[in-house]
Amino acid sequence: MMVIGIDAHKRTHTAVAADQAGRHLSTKTVGTTSKDHLTLLQWATEHGDDRLWAIEDCRHLSRRLERDLLAAGERVVRVPPKLMANARDAARTYGKSDPIDALAVARAALREPDLPVARLDGADREIRLLVDHREDLVAERTRIISRLRWHLHELDAAWRPPTKLDRTSAFDKIGAHVATFSGLVADLALRLVEHLRRLTVEIDELAAEITSRTTMLAPSLLAIPGCAALTAAKIIGETAGIDRFRSKDSFARHNGTAPLPVWSSNHARHRLSRTGNRQLNAAIHRIALTQARCHEDARALLARRKAGGDGGMEALRVLKRRLSDVVFRAMVADQSSLMDLAA
Repeated sequence: MMVIGIDAHKRTHTAVAADQAGRHLSTKTVGTTSKDHLTLLQWATEHGDDRLWAIEDCRHLSRRLERDLLAAGERVVRVPPKLMANARDAARTYGKSDPIDALAVARAALREPDLPVARLDGADREIRLLVDHREDLVAERTRIISRLRWHLHELDAAWRPPTKLDRTSAFDKIGAHVATFSGLVADLALRLVEHLRRLTVEIDELAAEITSRTTMLAPSLLAIPGCAALTAAKIIGETAGIDRFRSKDSFARHNGTAPLPVWSSNHARHRLSRTGNRQLNAAIHRIALTQARCHEDARALLARRKAGGDGGMEALRVLKRRLSDVVFRAMVADQSSLMDLAA
């Protein structure tokens, strides 16, 4: 079998063919259009029919290539950049170039037999796009609120604006107060208020659409106490398909809730993991904080751990690890339900 490693970029893709021993066979660099991908496929067929495509997992760069290869019936796996970097560092070739990186991708695929298989994007990517767009708008609104506060302070330092400047009632109150002033600063403040109105409407519309989609896709996930629609959408988008994880333990390692072993002199110890998907970890953290305040089972677990000598954060990390398993089972159940409906 031949493995073709791909180092993907915005304007070019570099492919290196390697045999099963990892020896370099051939190199090809093409553009990033579908026509270029056809040229790349024709080049690959010249080296035989038994082949596996290994693409560095940078889907914002390689999504079109993956789609074209899958449409042609090719086998494609995704290689995490960390594995590619390790394979490159272990090689006898010094330096860094596109062919060196592509060969490292191929060798990493040969060394790791259980890499995730590429597939066409589904509903989980649409959820992620919506969540990311909403978060961008929320961040923009926060920046505008900061500028507006300085303008309001310049206009009237004694006036106290509403604490929360992300709602219609606050915009009405600020607009009425700023209207009593004249000049450029007041004009800019009014423009910012109108901009905030538009952003808030769009943010609310996105939240409603995300909630509607999530309710259909993940009823089991939403049934977890403390997991609201936006948190569930974040988990769905960042997970990118629960079927790509072999077990609940691999999912916990991916989201950073699995502790790292740090044994020494046969003394078993574990420490906090700061690896994994931090966005996914933050979503599970929000669920844990909510359950620690409102859910009886979670509060009982935290009380038992603290009675056993754990600190507050240590007990919370234990809860997050348990929640990772709960989230995994819920997502597996939701996926099974969707497959049954599709059948």
